[in-house]
Amino acid sequence: MKKYNVVDLFAGVGGLSYGFSSLENFNIIFANEIEKDISIAYKLNHPNVEMLNCNIIDINEEKIKKILGNKKIDLLVGGPPCQSYSTLGKRQMDERANLFKEYKRILKILNPIAFVFENVVGLLSMDKGKLFSLIKSEFEELGYKLKYKVLDAVNFGVPQHRERVILVGFKNVNNFEYPKPTHGENLKSYVTLEESIGDLPSIKSGQSATKYNFEPNNDFLKFVRLNSNNLTEHNALKNGEHLIKIMEALKDGESKDDLPENLRPKTGYGNTYAKLWWKKPATTITRNFACPSSSRCIHPRDSRAMTIREGARLQSFPDDYIFYGSDSMKRLEIGNAVPPLLSKAIAKQIFIALNSI
Repeated sequence: MKKYNVVDLFAGVGGLSYGFSSLENFNIIFANEIEKDISIAYKLNHPNVEMLNCNIIDINEEKIKKILGNKKIDLLVGGPPCQSYSTLGKRQMDERANLFKEYKRILKILNPIAFVFENVVGLLSMDKGKLFSLIKSEFEELGYKLKYKVLDAVNFGVPQHRERVILVGFKNVNNFEYPKPTHGENLKSYVTLEESIGDLPSIKSGQSATKYNFEPNNDFLKFVRLNSNNLTEHNALKNGEHLIKIMEALKDGESKDDLPENLRPKTGYGNTYAKLWWKKPATTITRNFACPSSSRCIHPRDSRAMTIREGARLQSFPDDYIFYGSDSMKRLEIGNAVPPLLSKAIAKQIFIALNSI
């Protein structure tokens, strides 16, 4: 059986790597992640992958040759940090916005058959679309035929609406076909919050729990709990009395504008101090999924901030996936990741395209 060698840049905690490592047809040789704690988390979950914990600019041809020996890389995957492209923040053409050039530099050195470049949808409108046009022309310059599409993770069994731009390049001929949705209209129903976290015990602000409520009763729970017997990371942040009153006053899916005048915060966007919907998938979660004043992330049943385990579930990380560092670091690892179920869908299609060559 043919095995394809992979390199993952800007690897984070390994959400994108997950899909490729879960298929026996791929072998991840090395990954790069600049943040120390995040690189440790990656290594804990992908122990056979060589982790380069450094700034990508420090990875040169000599270092790559030393790692690879006589191995040839077939596929490069990864996506530069997305803060500069995000429509949620202050978008700016800074050094991070130009990190794609480092991706291109490594791509040129490795010269693989194919690459996957993923990022937030905001990349498409950055600098009035000029940045994405530049990125495409830079990759085409290296001889790659390109295809790109926006995929929403919710269409692939992830209990969260999360759109990502997936740009795929192949040398000479690009036979890549994007994965077809498995969930949505006339397909399987979207995975809801209730279905994805309903087995986790009801806890209040400041409380924790270590036992599941019931055995997995749907496909999503069977997936995330396949190799896990013990519940971990289900600890709710302890919030102040006023915030608890705000959270308890909200009904399913309500936001701060629905609050009585005496409780309504004077600042914040429309989706801050807002509850998720119990019978719907979550909106896009960020690293601040435990901070009600930052985004829509209040637990609809328990009226509290989401736990690390719940954030990981909404990204479709299995319960045995390990996060490392402080709680805020773990939330960063989760919030910035590519959902594993989305990466798995992409990896299957990449394999088919590589095999067709």
